Amino acid sequence: MKRIAIIDDEKDIVDLASFYVEREGFKVDKYYTGDSFLNAIGSKKYDCIVLDLMLPNVDGLTILKTLKSREDTKDIPVIILTAKNSEGDMVLGLEMGANDYIPKPFSPRVLAAKVKAFVREGKKASLQAGDLTLDFANYLVYCKDKPVKLTPTEFRILKVLVEGKGKVFTREELLNEAFLHTVSPTERAVDVHIKSIRDKLHDCGKYIATIRGVGYKFQLEE
Repeated sequence: MKRIAIIDDEKDIVDLASFYVEREGFKVDKYYTGDSFLNAIGSKKYDCIVLDLMLPNVDGLTILKTLKSREDTKDIPVIILTAKNSEGDMVLGLEMGANDYIPKPFSPRVLAAKVKAFVREGKKASLQAGDLTLDFANYLVYCKDKPVKLTPTEFRILKVLVEGKGKVFTREELLNEAFLHTVSPTERAVDVHIKSIRDKLHDCGKYIATIRGVGYKFQLEE
């Protein structure tokens, strides 16, 4: 049975999240402090970790840094929980290697679905499409083997498009899938981010097609 760790200092949140995650068939270990989790991580193997950033004794960013620095834990998917007004910590967490984030208050069903998706994805470290490569572990993008520096939000949008290759995403879907609503609440923001992604990708920007009146899709054909 796959094992999930949930670390949060609010017992009600841990119990609620655990209930929904366990309904997906996972074993859940609950932790209420950062140090208690770090003391256990050496003897237990987890398939996904749900991590609050605001923790007593040892904060979530310190835990994330520790996880990503260890050979035995660096590939474990980490979903960070953040307060809605903690955008800076959220961005830092993504840059440090977190795989996803959920702002509080959150839907436990959404959390459980994300855990299930990451466990199903396993340790897939990268995704290649045409001349484009996405390095999930390090949040890096390469076009024809040349590194491209994207912001965390841009990376998430591109990831959604590439993983859904051929599917047309509406602006609203990209807002939801890439969590743009925590950064900018308007659909116009999607257009701005798409333009920036295309410009930064240079030759690989041609893969992102505009579907007039609908949204965008990733396609290898020009």
